[in-house]
Amino acid sequence: MSDAKHSNPIEIEITEPSSLNEQAAVALVIVGALVAVADRQVSPVERDEVVRFIRDRKLAPHISDDRLYATFDELAERLEEPDFANVVIDNLRPVSDLPLSSHLMELSERVAAADEDVHPHELQAIKLLRLLTLVLPRAKRVAPGTVRAEQRIAAEE
Repeated sequence: MSDAKHSNPIEIEITEPSSLNEQAAVALVIVGALVAVADRQVSPVERDEVVRFIRDRKLAPHISDDRLYATFDELAERLEEPDFANVVIDNLRPVSDLPLSSHLMELSERVAAADEDVHPHELQAIKLLRLLTLVLPRAKRVAPGTVRAEQRIAAEE
């Protein structure tokens, strides 16, 4: 793995309403991945539980299962890096205004139980997620024109 690939956290900005669905799906996946990697043994049943949960509740009908699996794998890999907390926070912050907390917590508990062995580190991850969902700063809504202007300025520099 190159340092360049992991030097920046996954950055997602809310630029239009349709991106909220994408960000909500990523938030759900990051929660499942965090619990799955907590015991250092990501089980296929944990990964399957994340996708099944999202599908059963129709939380991201526009995203394919393959894409959800790939997102899970990518985020699970990122969560093994020293800056894993930033990865979690950066992916939860954009959706902090959405009523996702109950889904996030239910999913985290289901992933912990999916392999029929709830590890103490998985319980710690769930406690961390509870705290984060309570105290995470609210997302700032960004007007589409503002983002494009900022991107144009960054590209010119």
